[in-house]
Amino acid sequence: MPQRITRRRFLTGSSAALFLAATHRVQALEPDTPFDPWQPGFLDIHHISTGRGNSVLTIAPDGTTIMVDAGAVKGPTEPLAAARPNATRRPGEWIARYALHHLRTTPKQQLDYFLLTHFHGDHMGDLTPDSPTSTHGDYRLTGVTDVAELLPIRTLIDRGYPTYDYPATTTYDATQNYIRFVRAIDCHATTVQCLSVGSTTQIKAQYNPTLGITIRNLAANGEVWTGHGDETKHFFPPLASLQPNQYPPENACSCAIKMSYGPFSYYIGGDLTSDTLFGTVPWLDVETPVARTAGPVTVAALDHHGYYDATGADFVRSMRSRIYILQSWHASHPALSTLDKLYSPLLQTGPRDVLATGLTDAAELADARLSDRMLSKQGHIVIRVHPGGRQYEVIVLDDTREAGNIKARFGPYTA
Repeated sequence: MPQRITRRRFLTGSSAALFLAATHRVQALEPDTPFDPWQPGFLDIHHISTGRGNSVLTIAPDGTTIMVDAGAVKGPTEPLAAARPNATRRPGEWIARYALHHLRTTPKQQLDYFLLTHFHGDHMGDLTPDSPTSTHGDYRLTGVTDVAELLPIRTLIDRGYPTYDYPATTTYDATQNYIRFVRAIDCHATTVQCLSVGSTTQIKAQYNPTLGITIRNLAANGEVWTGHGDETKHFFPPLASLQPNQYPPENACSCAIKMSYGPFSYYIGGDLTSDTLFGTVPWLDVETPVARTAGPVTVAALDHHGYYDATGADFVRSMRSRIYILQSWHASHPALSTLDKLYSPLLQTGPRDVLATGLTDAAELADARLSDRMLSKQGHIVIRVHPGGRQYEVIVLDDTREAGNIKARFGPYTA
């Protein structure tokens, strides 16, 4: 049956007041209600649940399509969520098939843009012994390369093109595989670019610019937009002043963007972190300056899966989002301290809600003090913004079946 808002415990004191302020309108649904396809004028943002990594598909109001990441993590399955919809296909294949299903009403069944936030397997695809070789080049299929096998990509954007040597050349097999993929597609129909921090023209509407969507590139490789024009500031020290073991870590180099449509705005920033190793390396906190220039936003995807080293207090103070999306699929997603910050009335006033693509049983137990307050814990999470950007809905789709019928529908909210 379609989900309704329920709470398994009665809250008291200030927590009760915050909960009562955050009540919602839940739309009544018939069983197995199908999800209406995208139509011109709407902005759809799909957080895809595979149980194996991150992927977000955006369909802009004019039909321009943007995918951010396509993860396929390897490793022991004990801490992972169940594979969604099942394990008969690789995660990247499921992501591509999901995208093809939801792109059927767009001008072209392709990805106009693919943005890879950083070079980790849960965002681009790990290699496993059964990763097949592509028929289009000397690279193997996993994550983003699986997506490209089934779905044309017009423009690929990442943080490393063309040299892939910042802060140093990597030997990580998944990154090397990705680079071979880039070299192959760069010779054909796909344009490959490095994210231009501060720009609002690198990712833009392809079919009808008058519909008014804007994407601001916020950060990459420690370079952060200042909030003034296209001006940026570099937060990392010169590499010459560091030992190789002190170089910026991959997560801190993540790309971040902000999407705006009328009064509605959305943030996503890969695995940016706020941890400074107990204050000893302050420049490692790239998340805070990014959040300060990006916020406030209507909806925010949490950095680094809501892990203990991200979603700092200043992230919540700056974003002040009505909806927080947790792309989760591991027992460590999220940290209890992260939920504590997200729900804190000291960091943010007014109502707000948290939804997860896949909260594992272990994480739900570990976070039990606050996980019961989450609006949804399992499924594809779609933000559907109405024409003009003044209203939006939050829709949860069933991730156990490829058809993906609606489990719950919240709103409409005012942006």
